[in-house]
Amino acid sequence: MKKIFLAMLFLLMMIFTGCGGESLNGGNEKTYVIGLDDEYKPMGFHDEKGELVGFDIDLANEAAKRLGVKFEFKPINWKDKERELTSGKIDIIWNGLDIAPERKGYILYSKPYMDNRQIILVTKGNTQGITSETDLAGKKIGTQAGSTSETYIDQNTAFKDSLAEFRTYGNYKTALKDLEKGVVDALVCDEILSRYEVGQNPDKFEIIDVTIGSATEIAIGFRKDEIELRDEVQKIFDEMVTDGTAKKISEKWFKADMIKFDR
Repeated sequence: MKKIFLAMLFLLMMIFTGCGGESLNGGNEKTYVIGLDDEYKPMGFHDEKGELVGFDIDLANEAAKRLGVKFEFKPINWKDKERELTSGKIDIIWNGLDIAPERKGYILYSKPYMDNRQIILVTKGNTQGITSETDLAGKKIGTQAGSTSETYIDQNTAFKDSLAEFRTYGNYKTALKDLEKGVVDALVCDEILSRYEVGQNPDKFEIIDVTIGSATEIAIGFRKDEIELRDEVQKIFDEMVTDGTAKKISEKWFKADMIKFDR
């Protein structure tokens, strides 16, 4: 009798567990997996305690709280983001994601919430004498694999062929170490990351304030068929902008309101 009772109890638990998490507003917590480069400061990275922190982390956590869902953060290799998203291993990319034409085939974007561009980062003192894109000719240049910078350089063969060497990195943490050690002469990378790194390490790096390629916009990425999820997250994000929460998070990380809001 006891075995029968336990079996029925287990069955009931399975039934009720299986009924949870069917919608964003159904009263049960559903989990969505956010893919990110977890070494991309200040959007998402590990602090000295090993905890995952950052601007986009704070935005996503606030959105999850308001939606009544859980966001689980999964580090990914940035160049594999298409496979990770389309295979269902991740549900969202929320990590300083540029809106790029070549990504629209597999990504459904939110409205842009920040502006971005690719600039040149060098070591303090700029001993290479780099002041423009043309000055990169004959130099060893690095960037992140799968980034907007890599796409721009790959598509401009004359520029790429003029470089002494072109390296791509799985994350900017490694790229910055190589820049500091002189393995590469300069990095072509996001202005957002560059300004944060210069702010944190003013004696190590400096920015060459020129735009490489075209200016871009940053948005949240979803699978192409996840229109309802995109719309629900967008609605909450809009509320965060309207009530000033997004501004406060921006000021925490950038000391300024960097939020772009297309009404």
